[in-house]
Amino acid sequence: METPQPHKQALTEERAIQRSLKQISVPKEAREPKSGTNRITVTLMIYIALIVALGTGYLALKLHFFPISGISVPFLQRSLMGGLLGVALLLAEKLARMFLFSRVEDDVSRYNLKRLVHFFILLLLTIIVFSTLLVDWTTGLISVGILSIILGLALQAPLSNLYAWFYILIQHPYQIGDRIKIGECSGDVIEVGYFDTTLWEFGGEYLSSDHPSGRTIRFPNSLVLNTPVFNYSWPLFPYIWNEIKFYIAYESDLELVAQIMTDVAREKIGDQMRQQVSIYRKLLAKTPVDELNVHEEPIVFFRAHENTWIEAVVRYLVHPKQTGRIKTEMIKIMLARLNEQPDRVKFPTSNTR
Repeated sequence: METPQPHKQALTEERAIQRSLKQISVPKEAREPKSGTNRITVTLMIYIALIVALGTGYLALKLHFFPISGISVPFLQRSLMGGLLGVALLLAEKLARMFLFSRVEDDVSRYNLKRLVHFFILLLLTIIVFSTLLVDWTTGLISVGILSIILGLALQAPLSNLYAWFYILIQHPYQIGDRIKIGECSGDVIEVGYFDTTLWEFGGEYLSSDHPSGRTIRFPNSLVLNTPVFNYSWPLFPYIWNEIKFYIAYESDLELVAQIMTDVAREKIGDQMRQQVSIYRKLLAKTPVDELNVHEEPIVFFRAHENTWIEAVVRYLVHPKQTGRIKTEMIKIMLARLNEQPDRVKFPTSNTR
């Protein structure tokens, strides 16, 4: 019986979603279910069996147990030894994933360590393949050198991205989970690959807030080498200053407006902001910047607008991923309290308000 067309489309979309999630997900260590443990055990046994078989074959050829002669014997020996070393490397990576990586508590560090180990495993496997195929190392090195020059010119962009990946791992301009802006791209980092970085976009051309847009952004790692990176999730101080603005008439009681806006901000984020500013001041004390005045509580100030009203602004400190929620909650409370004083707080009239 043929599957209905809508059902086929749904299955296809589901497979695409699962494939995309697998590509961009950062695996977290968890207790393996029984079936997973059995699968790992079988995999390890296969690796060990291959090592034993390849080692036995290599020794048999080395000790002339098989009546084989000619130029094929050295090649077979190199092939068996190369296979033995290759399987041993894969086994070592598997054991490291099971026993070493699980001891790293930080998800980001564990993710970076896995990618780094996997990269060097691939590099060593490539060297083993070349060693197996090449008999004369001098000729081989010359060939590899010429090939490297040709590939370096042809693959300049991918190699630049790979170099930038090492730069990202060492210098940490951003890491998994950070909220960044680089060039025209803004979002939360969900994957740092060998050649590109993936973001969950926030804001974007269809939204005016910092809400996730539902789109992913991929950009080449080499972009970090020549483009400023704005990181809103600096580990030592993952907070930013934000502002709420109201337009009020010149006849308003500015002291009352400032008091209401300050009280609401203190109620929502006062204690947390004091702790955060204390950390920020300690960080500033370790730098040449020693004259920067940082307020430990929300502050209100006024600006004369170009038109016929006053701009009342409250500035406060907030986590970058909570800006939209905190701002919305405070605007609702501030407007309610300001509207309770219609004789002392006057808003601009007409549609220009």
